Amino acid sequence: MAHVSPSSGSIIVADWHRCKDSKEYFSKILHKKRRKNFGLLESPVMPPHVAVDTVHYKIFLSGKSGVGKTALAARLAGLNIPNMHYETTGIETTVVYWPVKLRENGRVLFFRLQLWDCGENALRRFDHLLPACKEQVDAVLFLFSFTDRTSFDDLSNQIAKWTGAPVVKLVVGTKFDLFMHCDVAERDVRNFQETWSVPVLRVGGEVSDGLGDVASLLNCLAEHLWASGLCISQTPFTAGDRDCTLILT
Repeated sequence: MAHVSPSSGSIIVADWHRCKDSKEYFSKILHKKRRKNFGLLESPVMPPHVAVDTVHYKIFLSGKSGVGKTALAARLAGLNIPNMHYETTGIETTVVYWPVKLRENGRVLFFRLQLWDCGENALRRFDHLLPACKEQVDAVLFLFSFTDRTSFDDLSNQIAKWTGAPVVKLVVGTKFDLFMHCDVAERDVRNFQETWSVPVLRVGGEVSDGLGDVASLLNCLAEHLWASGLCISQTPFTAGDRDCTLILT
C-alpha cells in the first residue's frame, strides 16, 4: 500500500519545543542549552514517575558527494559541522533523540533516529555497503544542493532505485540560503514535488545553538514515520544491534 503523506501538524503538535509543557522532555536532550551527544549505551533519562516510550528508526541519507549528508547528520544531532568537505570513507552512523507530542491523545514519545551516511565512492567500490544500509531501513532522505544542479537532476535516479520499497521518502535541499549561488529554481522544485509526490524540505548553512534550526525537519520526519506504521520497536535498544562505524582503508 502506498504511503500517504500526512499534512504538517496533523499527527504531532508542531512547534511543541516552544511550549512550556515540553521543557521537561527537551531538557533531557540538552546540556547548558546545547544538544547532548548520546553514546551507544546512552539515552535520555526521565524521572521514574514520567513514562515515555522510545520508538526506533533507521534512516539512510542518499545523495551525491558534496551535497551535505555528513553536515546534515551533524546538524540534526547538534554536533559540530565540519568546516571543510571530506568524502565519507565508509558507513558512519549518528544517533538523534527527538521528543514529540501526538496530537490525538497527548502522548509523548522519544524518537530515536539512527542516521546512516555512506560515501558515494565507497558505495561504488564495495558492493556490500548499500545492502547493509538498506537492511531494515525505515526512511530515506534524498539530498541535493541548491548550489549543484547535477545533484538535483540526479534525484529521479536515486528515488527510482527505491521504487516499491516500503519506506518513507523525503527530499532535503541543502545550502538553501546561498541565494547568490543557487542553481535550482523554486519552480523546478514544485514541478519535482508534483511529479514524484515526495515532500521537499530545505536547510541552510547557518546554525544556531537552539532547536529551531532542526525542529521543522525532525518533526516532519517523525510525523511521516509515525504515519507509515513502520515503528520497529518500543523497547530499549540493544547496544551493538545496529550501532557501528565502518571505516574502509
